[in-house]
Amino acid sequence: MEPITKKASLTPKFFFVSLGVIVTLITSVSSFLLLFFATLEKKFPDVLNSAYQYGYNTTTFDSIRGPLATLIIVFPVFLILAYFWVKQSKGELGHVDTIIHKWMIYLILFLAGIVIIVDLVTLVRYFVAGEITNRFIYKVIGTLVTALIVGKYFYISEFWHGKEIIKKLNKIINPIASVILVILVIVYSFIIMGSPAKQRALRFDERRVSDLQGLQSQIIYYWQQKEKLPTTLIELANPMSGYSLPVDPEFEKGNQYEYIPKDKLSFELCATFSLDMPKGWQEYNYGGGIVPMNTGGKDIAVSSYPYPGGTNESWDHKVGRTCFTRTIDKDLYPPTKK
Repeated sequence: MEPITKKASLTPKFFFVSLGVIVTLITSVSSFLLLFFATLEKKFPDVLNSAYQYGYNTTTFDSIRGPLATLIIVFPVFLILAYFWVKQSKGELGHVDTIIHKWMIYLILFLAGIVIIVDLVTLVRYFVAGEITNRFIYKVIGTLVTALIVGKYFYISEFWHGKEIIKKLNKIINPIASVILVILVIVYSFIIMGSPAKQRALRFDERRVSDLQGLQSQIIYYWQQKEKLPTTLIELANPMSGYSLPVDPEFEKGNQYEYIPKDKLSFELCATFSLDMPKGWQEYNYGGGIVPMNTGGKDIAVSSYPYPGGTNESWDHKVGRTCFTRTIDKDLYPPTKK
């Protein structure tokens, strides 16, 4: 009987599972750190790189949404692939598969190490620039814990030659610790950002403020052209210019915008809001400065256009029906000369 020799062939299944583990692991680590950092920056904004803002902007939590969505999808995929990868690794592997297995471990440690080093270099760069805050310490701790879990799991599992009990405990404790950390960061990010229902309510209110700003501009333009305020909002609709009246996003519930002329120059605009207007420090472009919005020559102090880093206090509102009183300044908005 001829001796059984070890297979030299490459198993496509093992190759693609190994490739999937590498891609999902690096993606999960990167997303975890990005989400962790973004959440800390929202919780502990640095006033050196922030502006005190009124209102909500759709892009306010984009830095959280992207890594959050990626982590929710990719991390479970990594756990599934890792399970099958470990199961196949314990079975009979061909010679080429064994080589791929070893290369994969080193590649994972190498790529994970690069991700961690780059993050640490970035943190130190911010530190020497003056970010001596609590969140800096939390970022460093989070980065080091992530590096410890990744390195400890793969190094001990594959290259540790000590007691077998340590390897078994490592294979149990590390995945559990990883899952707990990921769940904690995801839950905390939702606490900072708010539930999807709250996000939708904030976006509704953002739409309402934008609609009221548009109505205000149209009323001012109407007065400049005719030197009188419109009696109702219907008079603002102009099929020739293409302007149509905005509708409250929850008009099915009976919500509608209200216009109340007070005297020759004053009027009120009212809307029913879902939440109190959020206000507080918001970071912008880490150290890159405020990016102003083109307001087309309009006076932003009166029309209060929201823009990154700006304020919107003239549209501050509470939950429920809120009215805003406006008085046209004839010096700022003179009538159009005929």
